[in-house]
Amino acid sequence: MQQTQPAPDGFVHASLAQMMALEHRVRSLSFLSRQPLSSILSGNHASRLRGRGLSFDELRHYIPGDDLRHLDWRASLRYGKPFVRTFTEERDRPTLLLVDQRMNMYFGSQRCFKSVTAAELAALSAWIAFHAGDRVGGLVLGDHQVEHIRPLRSRARVEALCAAVVRANHRLSATGPDAEHHDQLDIALRSCIGAAGHDHLVCIISDFAGVTPKTLQLLRQLSAHNDVIAMQVYDPIALQVPDKGRITVTQGALQVELEVERRQVHRPLGEFLSGRLRDVAELLRRSQVPVMMISTGEDTLEQLRRELGRLTGIAR
Repeated sequence: MQQTQPAPDGFVHASLAQMMALEHRVRSLSFLSRQPLSSILSGNHASRLRGRGLSFDELRHYIPGDDLRHLDWRASLRYGKPFVRTFTEERDRPTLLLVDQRMNMYFGSQRCFKSVTAAELAALSAWIAFHAGDRVGGLVLGDHQVEHIRPLRSRARVEALCAAVVRANHRLSATGPDAEHHDQLDIALRSCIGAAGHDHLVCIISDFAGVTPKTLQLLRQLSAHNDVIAMQVYDPIALQVPDKGRITVTQGALQVELEVERRQVHRPLGEFLSGRLRDVAELLRRSQVPVMMISTGEDTLEQLRRELGRLTGIAR
């Protein structure tokens, strides 16, 4: 029996056409930082986005006003005149997007599911990097596999990345099987460390479910030689559980309906959800990876614009 594909409504399942159409809405956005990055939840960080690297261009005579730090003392002493080294900015750098499309992302109480918000963030981030002249690639994390898309600078590669996210997104369903492993995030981070090497911009788009004691070590290892930004996707219900109504909780083929007005349901559920956000915030604070908090209940682009402005200290 052939399995039917879910309709890409943009709320429960992502639409490739919508993701591609986001290109023209990101032209004023940039990941480059002019001020130290800061996390909304964990205070200031000393790190900066490195931007593109510098490569040696030429050795030439000193001109008044040149940066004295670029004096080449060996050449100056040899020729008896001051020489400076000049540098040009590298034309691009690789951007890797780690996009979470596991079953834990298949939930939403307002506007759209976390998995759809993550897909929108992936497309927006890919287009921002592409228009900055950078190569774009990524890793799409599912419950049973990680799909790799090697960074290239082309619209076709951005479309390939978005298509991989959509494929993983459309595999999600309420009757889907549970994951065989519970350390998929760590597995994806290890893959990301191997793929990134150094001097990459890495955007981790996830709700960070399933963190383990090794996650902190992996985040530190990844950020030691790369710029890393965490985009934590959350549902508003994690901050404020409604006083009334019913919530359907799904685990594979098992579905349970909870009455949230009951005290034995409302209080433990609220403490669990808010506690998870605090745990992730603490993990990211200790890793010194800057974090953006993105809600499923608001427009994704406007939140990204606001968070970039907050992190870079630039009014947008």
